[in-house]
Amino acid sequence: MATTAASASPAALRAKTPTPPTHPGPKPSLAFPWPSPRPSAPASASGRLHASLHLGGARGTGTGTGSANGTGLHVLHPDLTPLAVPKMAGGTGAQKSILLYHCEEMRGLAQQVAARNDDIELCSISWRTFADGFPNLFITNAQSIRGRHVAFLASFSSPGVIFEQLSVIYALPKLFIASFTLILPFFPTGTSERMEDEGDVATAFTLARSLSHIPISRGGPTSLVIFDIHALQERFYFGDAVLPCFESGIPLLISRLQELPDSDNIVIAFPDDGAWKRFHKQLQHFPTIICNKVREGDQRIVRIKEGDARGRHVVIVDDLVQSGGTLIECQKVLAAHGAAKVSAYVTHGIFPNKSWEKFQPDNGEGPEHALSHFWITDSCPLTVKAVKDRRPFEVLSLADSIASALQI
Repeated sequence: MATTAASASPAALRAKTPTPPTHPGPKPSLAFPWPSPRPSAPASASGRLHASLHLGGARGTGTGTGSANGTGLHVLHPDLTPLAVPKMAGGTGAQKSILLYHCEEMRGLAQQVAARNDDIELCSISWRTFADGFPNLFITNAQSIRGRHVAFLASFSSPGVIFEQLSVIYALPKLFIASFTLILPFFPTGTSERMEDEGDVATAFTLARSLSHIPISRGGPTSLVIFDIHALQERFYFGDAVLPCFESGIPLLISRLQELPDSDNIVIAFPDDGAWKRFHKQLQHFPTIICNKVREGDQRIVRIKEGDARGRHVVIVDDLVQSGGTLIECQKVLAAHGAAKVSAYVTHGIFPNKSWEKFQPDNGEGPEHALSHFWITDSCPLTVKAVKDRRPFEVLSLADSIASALQI
């Protein structure tokens, strides 16, 4: 065919070429315009080129919509079925299945957390030591946790137990797990740090830096859950390689206060401005008393800065207690100003050297001598064990709060 066309004379070609119309025609359009929404001429019209556009491997069916500009290019719109989108684990409305490891001190709390949610499964670690005292640790069923969401419940109650737990915390994310969450209810260092002199060592920053270097898992950085960190600036000590999640035990206190028979007569007292700054927004629905603490040598002098305690059940609120000296002085001042009852709440009951023995229950002697209630959480398990069934102490468990945080 190519040879015949090439040999045809110019005159013959002119004879076969139709004479163009004398009236003006439509302006030429783009070679590949957007498909027109109007139906085109039937696809069977002679002399037109048919083309179909296949999207995602689907073929168009039926008569498609074509261009109406004389180019002859018809784009057939296929009937596409929406692709199924897989549900992501941990998405909205989904419950993550979590493997929960724990140190020995946190065994009881870990069991309570697992009892709150059927999607949380307890796992074990063999906490052994070599003859020289260094840790000899073993994570059971390490290969079976690949691709799973894993959490570790820690207790840094003393420097002696931190190293062995850090060893496990650094090892778990490397086992090809889907994500890793570290629950450290009480961040222990920095409770007595005051950077006043050159040479003071910020051990809180040291521990935060150690936790900031936890290896990332397949799911990304470690989530770090802490309750009521002592110094608010300590939340900025952590690096970008971890995701700190700061929770509070105050909602547990509020629920407990609502159950008391004199719940409508409660006033919240803060022992100093620091406690007020930390908690007043969560407790803004209660009347408040703000105390002022002054140190004169080794003596603490507490005064009421603002608020009225007369005839009220006053609850002293702080984040932690060590020796308990400030709480006792605050209790005496509130009683002297007419408080009918005095109770106390702290998220972290540390009580070194059995200092919890200073607090006796109110058996009718009056608020100047004893507390009606002393609420703590189970963030410090050794204290919980020591004050179990001992008035005026009552433990508010963090189990529900931890189980909820694991689903974030």
